[in-house]
Amino acid sequence: MTVTRLPSWLRIAAPVGVGLLGLGVWFAYVASGSAPRMLPDPGAILLEGVERFPLIVDAAAITGTNALVGLVAGTVVAVALAALAATWRPVDGMTAPLVAALAVVPIVAITPILNTMFGASSQFGRQAVAAIAAFVPVFVNTLRGLRQTRPVQRDLFTATAASGAQTFRFLTLPTALPYLLTGIRVAASLAVISALVAEYFGGPSDGIGTAIATYAKSGRAALAWAFVGGGIVIGLVFFLVTSLLERVVARRLGAGRPPA
Repeated sequence: MTVTRLPSWLRIAAPVGVGLLGLGVWFAYVASGSAPRMLPDPGAILLEGVERFPLIVDAAAITGTNALVGLVAGTVVAVALAALAATWRPVDGMTAPLVAALAVVPIVAITPILNTMFGASSQFGRQAVAAIAAFVPVFVNTLRGLRQTRPVQRDLFTATAASGAQTFRFLTLPTALPYLLTGIRVAASLAVISALVAEYFGGPSDGIGTAIATYAKSGRAALAWAFVGGGIVIGLVFFLVTSLLERVVARRLGAGRPPA
């Protein structure tokens, strides 16, 4: 079966066209007078975003930092535990219930507890929430990737007198890396979402989530939506960076493989 690749210009024009169509529908819906009061037209949101741009940037920097700290911390812990679980079955048995429990913990339930635990002036509670959200997909994907090597492949490396480091470099790592990077890409979005949600439930009075809640409650809908746009930008930046990292690392790893 032959798969037809779309032209590069069409892959760019299609989402742009869908976005413009969505804006047109949004404008028409607001102009009809039937839209809710908290849904202003995109022009008013853009105007507020331009006027309050420094304020949005400051709030986005705080939220982005919390999400990044949580993503890095959750990834490091997840990779370490996945490596242990893949090596020793008892560790796998002990971590499985923990991971299952973390996967079903509602963020809105644990966030107020962590914010109260670490104080109203500390960002640590928000970062911990982001780390918990990032931990699960990275752990699951990394563990799965570490278990993808087949016994016959490991036996081949053993037969050629390859060291443990060489086996890891040329077999285990190339096999597990795509799974790890997929987990990081998923975790990046979850970290941003969790950091935003955590800002609704206590902690310091800053960040994108806090601003959205504050301005929405005060009736300043356009400004609240401008901060929503700031949150979307953070999510897009995290997604694009992790996608670029995935491509670069995979390309370099492929170039470093020994010839067959």
